[in-house]
Amino acid sequence: MSIRQWPETERPREKLIRHGAAALSDAELLAIILRVGTAGRSAVDLAREVLVALGGLRPLMEADLERLSALRGLGSATWVQLQAGQEMSRRHLACQLDRGEALTAPSLVRRYLTAQLRHLDHEVFAAIFLDTQHRVIRFEILFQGTLDSASVYPREVARRALALGAGALILAHNHPSGVAEPSDADRRITERLREALMLFDVRVLDHFVVGDGEVVSFAERGWV
Repeated sequence: MSIRQWPETERPREKLIRHGAAALSDAELLAIILRVGTAGRSAVDLAREVLVALGGLRPLMEADLERLSALRGLGSATWVQLQAGQEMSRRHLACQLDRGEALTAPSLVRRYLTAQLRHLDHEVFAAIFLDTQHRVIRFEILFQGTLDSASVYPREVARRALALGAGALILAHNHPSGVAEPSDADRRITERLREALMLFDVRVLDHFVVGDGEVVSFAERGWV
């Protein structure tokens, strides 16, 4: 039976219109993007099979074009739509962050950093540069690769902060392993940066470590 033959209250599009996107399952949301199924399979059936094959929603969103195109019923058009949707979500979060003071919206900062960093398969070190009133100036990835006290350069962070006219910043980096617990090296890097930036009257307000489903705040632990 095709989706058009389903009761109206069970059709994904109509269900979304009536109850909002949060009321839909992962398969129903994906079915809306797929629009059609294949011979003998509705879009919802196809969506369920794709999610099972890939292991869930997150692997789907992180799949590259080659991996996604290898699945029957999918292709480059689906991959492009998923990539565009993710980028729109990131930009929406960035707009929200730009409109307010970063420190008054810690949950938003967490969501924004998660969207920016969690999907990466390599370690990066980034910063949200803020003005003296703690409004967002810019988010930038500053260093990439395996991070330790020798690969994050305080002078480069200070140079960038001064170039942007920042009065404060929020540091962030990801742990591709998925474990968000900060290491001793993470704490040493933070302290070195805090001390170096103080010389230029630039405050380090927090340092977030982004893992898989968890984000640790140094400020909440009293480490900055």
